[in-house]
Amino acid sequence: MEKPINSTTLARTKSDQLVEALAAAFKSPTQSDQGPGTSDSGGTLSRKSSKRLVMGASPGRSSGGSKNTHIRKSRSAQMKLDLEELSSGAALSRASSASLGLSFSFTGFTVPPDEIADSKPFSDDDIPEDIEAGTCKRKFQTEATLPIYLKFTDVTYKVIIKGLTTSEERDILNGISGAVNPGEVLALMGPSGSGKTTLLNLLGGRLIQSTVGGSITYNDQPYSKFLKSRIGFVTQDDVLFPHLTVKETLTYAARLRLPKTLTKQQKAKRAIDVIYELGLERCQDTMIGGSFVRGVSGGERKRVCIGNEIIINPSLLFLDEPTSGLDSTTALRTVQTLQDIAEAGKTVVTTIHQPSSRLFHKFDKLILLGKGSLLYFGKASEAMVYFSSIGCSPLIAMNPAEFLLDLANGNINDISVPSELEDKVQMGNSETETRNGKPPPAIVHEYLVEAYESTVADNEKKKLMTPLPLDEELKLKVSSSKRQWGATWWQQYCILFCRGIKERRHDYFSWLRITQVLSTAIILGLLWWQSDSKSTKGRQDQAGLLFFIAVFWGFFPVFTAIFTFPQERAMLSKERAADMYRLSAYFLARTTSDLPLDLILPVLFLLVVYFMAGLRLSAAPFFLSMLTVFLCIVAAQGLGLAIGATLMDLKRATTLASVTVMTFMLAGGYFVKKVPVFISWIRYMSFNYHTYKLLLKVQYQDIMPPVNGIKTDSGLWEVGALVAMVFGYRLLAYLSLRRMQLHCGA
Repeated sequence: MEKPINSTTLARTKSDQLVEALAAAFKSPTQSDQGPGTSDSGGTLSRKSSKRLVMGASPGRSSGGSKNTHIRKSRSAQMKLDLEELSSGAALSRASSASLGLSFSFTGFTVPPDEIADSKPFSDDDIPEDIEAGTCKRKFQTEATLPIYLKFTDVTYKVIIKGLTTSEERDILNGISGAVNPGEVLALMGPSGSGKTTLLNLLGGRLIQSTVGGSITYNDQPYSKFLKSRIGFVTQDDVLFPHLTVKETLTYAARLRLPKTLTKQQKAKRAIDVIYELGLERCQDTMIGGSFVRGVSGGERKRVCIGNEIIINPSLLFLDEPTSGLDSTTALRTVQTLQDIAEAGKTVVTTIHQPSSRLFHKFDKLILLGKGSLLYFGKASEAMVYFSSIGCSPLIAMNPAEFLLDLANGNINDISVPSELEDKVQMGNSETETRNGKPPPAIVHEYLVEAYESTVADNEKKKLMTPLPLDEELKLKVSSSKRQWGATWWQQYCILFCRGIKERRHDYFSWLRITQVLSTAIILGLLWWQSDSKSTKGRQDQAGLLFFIAVFWGFFPVFTAIFTFPQERAMLSKERAADMYRLSAYFLARTTSDLPLDLILPVLFLLVVYFMAGLRLSAAPFFLSMLTVFLCIVAAQGLGLAIGATLMDLKRATTLASVTVMTFMLAGGYFVKKVPVFISWIRYMSFNYHTYKLLLKVQYQDIMPPVNGIKTDSGLWEVGALVAMVFGYRLLAYLSLRRMQLHCGA
């Protein structure tokens, strides 16, 4: 009589059948190790055999992107069931339940080999798909790039703080050394104010001043202008145009930065490739947005900023806190993107603020800063081992990044105190003892700096002093002082002109601005309704209207143009630092792209006022009046641009513009007819004065006696004065921008 089959025997039979079926399907060399004899007395497989079985089941992710991702992950999760638990009836029940939706069970287990190859077990690197990130359909570009080995030794940086009577030097960085090679991600960590961003700017060539000490080399060569086209720099603030879409932003960047050898279509294709690489295809036609404009999310904005830099296939990529303000999943995906970029042969350096443990383990190298001093440089995976060796280790389980930041801040709560620091506390020195019997942060910081310098620093510096085994050709390329522009001057002008019109058309045609101009025109038309130009009193009334037109279209453009350069200063500094275009091309495109938009509203204004007020109903006076107003607008714009570019501060610029425009208005020839000689020169600098005289001459050219004592001559002198103002003010604005660029070291 046969013995009854208990649940343990059934579980062992199911487990053995699963092992045999998988071994036969994979034709794995571990077949002999996974037979029935491998089960122990409890009817289970060893953990090692289970792991080997799962790894053999998934040699890698298949390139077939059209298969159902959900089913692949479900199969992967099912095959990674812990085979040790199959001895219990509960585990067998769970395994059988999981198999019901996949059309196979443990008793009849057959899976086509091609579908098995598509399966992939879960690992720590598997990140859930972020909804806002889309699906990354293409791999990062693996095209050849110039490898750059970055080394820096004893880097110091000081700032001079000027007081009312004295100046003080403050150390920001003290002897920072390190290196990073192509294919590696170097993380700069430290508390706020430790000098992370300053060090990043120094390494990226953004700070070139006499107060910088030490050595920074790229392939053993100093920084040169050539490197601007090989370096990508992602700033902490997302500096983007709010009214451009994601696709437009990256397309303009590609057209300006990619080499001249590529066609316009090839550059546009590169922009599309980057969009898909960064998972931005879902939002490619969405505006970037800003403070008052709805647009893409924070994670998408950060990826657009990264795309702006990787579009040129840089050799060096610097990022300033790319995960700030992002949720943990988006931050992890961003760091994974950086890892993919590095694996393509790029050198990546990033500052990071309070990363999660998963983020921390994705970095290859780590620099820990505290109060501008170097506390650790080396492999990120060995940081905990190093601090344990000097007596600092966590007493409770904690994120390695939190542990390191606590140490850098001098906070040793829940951290074992080294014996040397304990001795200082036990000595009862009032200067070092705190309430809880632990040393203050200053003593902890001093100990960490001394420990690094005495144990690790010398060996690391010796490694940095070793020359790189590089070809002379690579070194010569890096040391080239010739800039590489991505487009000719004319192409840069055309691209920036189109970009300027697309960005600012929303502001110029806002309902607020249109309502402001049209309502003013209607009020003027009603007040001067069909005024009489035949009588002397009627002409005096019309002269008041003409003067107001000269003042309004002198005042309005000045305060619009003042904001131009101060508001775009961050964008200008960022793009000029990357050598995207020449300053002259930007300036000319910026000033001329405003003209088509600025001249539409004056046409609407004059169409309303001119005919309602009953001015001279003839074609010549109408168009001459319009040309006069256009000249006034362009001249006033030049003054606003000059004031804004010279001061670069909106509050000071607005104050100066108010005083200047008020002075020009008072000296405009309407309020005061006879001006003292010693101050009469002011009226010749006033565009209101010349515009007013021209409008009077256009309206009353053949009428006697002259209105307000103004002779009705040809008006060439006034036209010449306005044209001189148009170019003179703009030249002053350009020279002010050039001075700002030189001052910033760009």
